[in-house]
Amino acid sequence: MNCFCTSPTNTNGDCCNANDLCNFSGNLDDVSAVPIYVQSVYDAVRFHLQGMKTVQGLKFTPAIPCGCTVHRITEIRCKKFFDPCNAKDQNNLTLDMETGISGAYFVNDCKGVVETIGPDGVPSEKLLFADTSSCDESGCGTPIFGTQNVRLWGNINVYMDLVLCDSCGRESTMTVCAEVNIAKPTHPLVLTNFFELCMPSTGESAFLPRLTELANAGFTCRLATNSASRDICIGPNGEITANLIVAICVVCEKKITVPVQLCVLSSGFAEAPLQENASGIINCPGLFPERTNPASGANSCGSVPDPCAPDPCCDPCCPPSPDDCGCGCGDFPPQTCR
Repeated sequence: MNCFCTSPTNTNGDCCNANDLCNFSGNLDDVSAVPIYVQSVYDAVRFHLQGMKTVQGLKFTPAIPCGCTVHRITEIRCKKFFDPCNAKDQNNLTLDMETGISGAYFVNDCKGVVETIGPDGVPSEKLLFADTSSCDESGCGTPIFGTQNVRLWGNINVYMDLVLCDSCGRESTMTVCAEVNIAKPTHPLVLTNFFELCMPSTGESAFLPRLTELANAGFTCRLATNSASRDICIGPNGEITANLIVAICVVCEKKITVPVQLCVLSSGFAEAPLQENASGIINCPGLFPERTNPASGANSCGSVPDPCAPDPCCDPCCPPSPDDCGCGCGDFPPQTCR
């Protein structure tokens, strides 16, 4: 049990599993049609861009103990450098995309290209416009073409796992690391490609299409000649220097998105598990309003009986109730009952 009085969701104390937020009983009566307002992907393309960087005489730390030699290398790993305390640090591994379009235009204002808020919560979508009337008549999309330059700069961390052998022949493991600069912001590594996308109508929609761009970079390191004896040097004080090749792969995806309203099948709101260690709380508010359409069930609008509606069980022989609400039962004098 943890401090929230809940059972741990994993067996490894250093890691965790995400909570299951959605549940379905298997009963289709619990499923209802719900309209949602989202962005639809009209067209998308993905491509891989590859590059390479050679590094000579890269110094690793810490130094190996005195009297030890490198018996073998078990693994060389890479990790992108990022300082969460300074997002604008020039050493942070950064990807910047510069895109040119032919066959359409980016919408501009006095400040430049108009960008809208994307699913990531930041301005990341560029409005597009083109005269699509000719293709609209045939019920097709309008092709647009583009050129992309991906600029890459910043550092990566390289980790090398070594197996050491001391003077007595005993083996031990050790990890050394170094920082590699891929490129400077003033002289970035530039990767170029071309693409084609299909654009929907701009005249038959309340919204202009948007161009959304995604990119991520991965790195793989190896010894320059795949030989530890040739590529690794050990100094008199145990300093390690190595010659490496860094392979770079950038994955890019471009999407044409349009805001739409869709009907989806839903089993209800996603509900996160409650974490609290306080007691005595009687009533807490909800986070989302309940739906008010007739398909929502007993809590829908009109499902609660009106206390002032005419009562079919009114007895005309009885005198009006002292708390008459005006339902019509006391509008006439009592009659003789048979």
